[in-house]
Parts: sequence; structure tokens; C-alpha cells
Amino acid sequence: MRSNYLTVKGFGEQEIIISKSHFIAYVERAETEAEALAFIDKIKKMHPQATHNCSAYLIGEHDNIQKANDDGEPSGTAGFPMLEVLKKQGLKDTVVVVTRYFGGIKLGGGGLIRAYGSATSEGIQAAQVVWRKLHRHIRVTIDYTLLGKIENEIRQSSYTLLHIEYGENVEVVTAVLEEEKDNFVNWMTDLTSGKALISLEETHFVEFLTT
Repeated sequence: MRSNYLTVKGFGEQEIIISKSHFIAYVERAETEAEALAFIDKIKKMHPQATHNCSAYLIGEHDNIQKANDDGEPSGTAGFPMLEVLKKQGLKDTVVVVTRYFGGIKLGGGGLIRAYGSATSEGIQAAQVVWRKLHRHIRVTIDYTLLGKIENEIRQSSYTLLHIEYGENVEVVTAVLEEEKDNFVNWMTDLTSGKALISLEETHFVEFLTT
């Protein structure tokens, strides 16, 4: 299971005009090919009179599903450059549709490649890029005499103290980056002189904007 990766925060839309042609980029997160295809179909239904509705998407940890569609534009001038933008930005699980309304001026192959690439970049910026980082909940059970020390140390660290549960003993639950869980366990063991009961619990992703 991947521990961190780049994707878009959510839906984004941006329009650019090049030589009187309108290029409207729509970007969304899609974690399955079915979600990507549903999004593409939705945009096409929004613009049934558009000259073209070109699309591209990347799905999976290793981009094992990736498709590009020129939708009537000259081969390799729309879907492929859109897909290349997704790859160059390192995005995962992302789908983009660029709707074009022809303005009467032909752009040529190079012009189309630049136009669709630029529209895709603008759409991604509107959608916002996030890091999804896998965190592990770690429960540390300690005696009450250690609570002040442990709580203070965690609050001053880069880890996130989620909550404290009071019972016969105290249970401190912290969110820790998955790749740092061993360091955290060793740290807690040292701080408590081995007197803590430490258990690894569920994982979840936390999202951080890249800009």
C-alpha cells in the first residue's frame, strides 16, 4: 500500500482562450476507472455542442491504468499532451477533460499540443494539488505519573496528539506518519523507560496542500 502520493484536492475548472478557441479544463480526483469514465461522460453531457471533449486519466499506485482520448483532434495533439502534464506533475488518481469550442482559427499540431497542455495545467491549479500522506494511529497506555511528561513531549513534537482517554491507566492516541511509526515507538519506549504499552491501530490518509 502506498504511503504518500500527489493527487488533486477535488474538482477544478478553468477556461483559457487561444486564437478565439475556448478551452475549458475540468479536473477531478478518480480512484477507479469507472469514476474517471463517469466524470468524462458527465462533462460531455454538459457540452454536447462542443467541437471536442478530449480526456486523459491516470489511475493506480503505479499508473497501471492510463488513457488518453483526442476526441476528433489530430492524433496525439490533445489527449496525449494532457496525459503528459499529469505525469510530469507526478499526479495519481486524476482525470481531466478539456472541452474545446473552435474559434475559426486553426492552431496546427504544435499549437494544439501547447493549448491542451496549458489548459490541463490551469485546470490542475484550479483543482489544487495535495500530498496524501498515510498516518498510523498509535495508542500509548501509561501510568498517570507519566502523563504530564508524555503529553508535553508529544505536543512539542511533529506528531499529532489526537486524544487522551482516562481510565485505570491513561491512553494517549497519536497520529504518526506510517514511515515514522518505528521511530515513534522507540521514542515512547525510551521516554517511559519501557513502561508503556504501545499498540499500532488503524491507518488513514491526511491531505496537505502543496502550495
